[in-house]
Amino acid sequence: MISMFRILDVFISFFALLLLWPILVLLTVIGLFDTGSPIFFQQRVGRLKRPFTLIKFRTMDVSTKSVATHLASSSSVTKYGAFLRKTKLDELPQLVNVLKGDMSLVGPRPNLFNQEELIDCRENKGVYEVRPGITGKAQILNIDMSQPQKLAEVDAEMINSLNLRLYFYYILKTALGKGSGDKIKS
Repeated sequence: MISMFRILDVFISFFALLLLWPILVLLTVIGLFDTGSPIFFQQRVGRLKRPFTLIKFRTMDVSTKSVATHLASSSSVTKYGAFLRKTKLDELPQLVNVLKGDMSLVGPRPNLFNQEELIDCRENKGVYEVRPGITGKAQILNIDMSQPQKLAEVDAEMINSLNLRLYFYYILKTALGKGSGDKIKS
């Protein structure tokens, strides 16, 4: 049975992509001048620990190693990338992931397969039973992947308490600028 959240995910992401396509095209063109490769694809851990390809706007130099954001150097972030991160526009291509069913608008942020401590913590809390999301409680509270145990606890808490009001609350708070995303080491 298709859940109410999945129906909302498809509806919202479809219409957001329909309305935002000119902005997506513009950001892609600007990104071409910034890094030459504006779209970033990365394998992430999805629902039931299945791999999926996350789509984002590139915010770091093309030569940056594929590591968790909190392990990346701040010098890797381009000036345009810093703007995308600050405004959260780098996340817009993930609407395609939501439409495809790889992600939800609200859920635990998808991690990399090499984040073993976080995977263990999340597995113990049943976090991988749901689709990962673009935003959620941890993002609103500024809890990032550098705190694996705390993140897994907050993710599990969000999953167990998620309702329609909270679904829209997390989306609205994110759209209004709440949360700063994963920290980058200096």
